[in-house]
Amino acid sequence: MLEWILLLITIVFEVAGTISMKMSEGLTRPLPTVMIFVCYGICFSIFTLVLKKMDLGLAYAIWSGTGTLTICVLGIVFFGETLNALKVVSVLLIVLGLVGVKLSA
Repeated sequence: MLEWILLLITIVFEVAGTISMKMSEGLTRPLPTVMIFVCYGICFSIFTLVLKKMDLGLAYAIWSGTGTLTICVLGIVFFGETLNALKVVSVLLIVLGLVGVKLSA
């Protein structure tokens, strides 16, 4: 159970790092630029602990898929990114893929 909590924490830091990339404006803003490296450093450090108890394929699929889904939603809500049918279908396919990987584990 602890590995699932740690995996959730890694997803939060991965999303924060990715949002920091957007906010850094090409590494020209100091605080968001530093936050990229801090967030990803924490994320990957904790992810190594997750991998002690969880299969690599399952952990990575959930980490990357959930992060992608979250970033897509946040991009639409906070950064005014477009929402269209293809994006919705593509995100739904990511979710279906996550469910498939989890069920196969």
